[in-house]
Amino acid sequence: MTLVSFARRSRVAPRRRDGLFTVAAGVLAVIAATAAIAAVVPFAGDPDAIVGPRLSPPSARWPFGTDALGRSLLARVLEGAGTTLLVSIAAVTATAVVSTLLGMVAGYCGGPLREAVTRLGDVLYAFPSIVLAVLVAAVVGPGLACAVAAIVLVTVPLMTRMITAAAASVAERDFVTTAKISAVPAPVILGRHVLSNIGGTIAVQGTYALSVGILVEGGMSFLGYGVQPPQSSLGSLIQQGGAYMAHAPWLLFTPALVLVLAILSINLIGDTLRDRLEPRETRSLG
Repeated sequence: MTLVSFARRSRVAPRRRDGLFTVAAGVLAVIAATAAIAAVVPFAGDPDAIVGPRLSPPSARWPFGTDALGRSLLARVLEGAGTTLLVSIAAVTATAVVSTLLGMVAGYCGGPLREAVTRLGDVLYAFPSIVLAVLVAAVVGPGLACAVAAIVLVTVPLMTRMITAAAASVAERDFVTTAKISAVPAPVILGRHVLSNIGGTIAVQGTYALSVGILVEGGMSFLGYGVQPPQSSLGSLIQQGGAYMAHAPWLLFTPALVLVLAILSINLIGDTLRDRLEPRETRSLG
């Protein structure tokens, strides 16, 4: 009876994860597609245009209400979601390139190079994310470039550590040793053998880095170091809505809900990808 129950649970768990993956992917796709379409075809209106009275509650005419200047909150949330996703995706793409190159070379070569890369990552990882972001803002100045640089600086250490561990594990396998003995050039080994075997780790860590990037961008804009007015992001909308929480709570809760849904969806997608793509021995490394 116990074995039967265990077998049933083992069959139900993957189905449940697949269901969560489908829901999460659908929610994220809706947010991204709606924001992208609104940027090309402004069906929700101009995010900077005054369309009605100040602080109007949600209604059939203004589904998300209006802000303190009488602008459509729906249009501004769509603009903010698009900005947040675009900045985060661009930054995480740069993170993936840097981390993959550093991690593969460090994991393959090992020795002092791996130790140096690992320790440098540990130093950066020891700093709180917001502290690093503020330091970047002090050097670069507020704006999109500051947000991108802060996300890269925050996400590179952990992603590099995981890719380094995965690459080091692959570098110890027999087929890599055979390639070394056969005098195959290191760049060929890295591209043909190492990279192809750590693709799952890169994909999984990339999704987690994206969720962290969205959170960092939101925090940067909330503090005033990220996206600058009149352009909006989810973080800046949350910061603006906080001043009217008692009288117009929709200004705070609507962009906050979109931000939470985006981060939660990406984390659920990352969990499913980890179960499908990343070997169990790789997860325990780093």
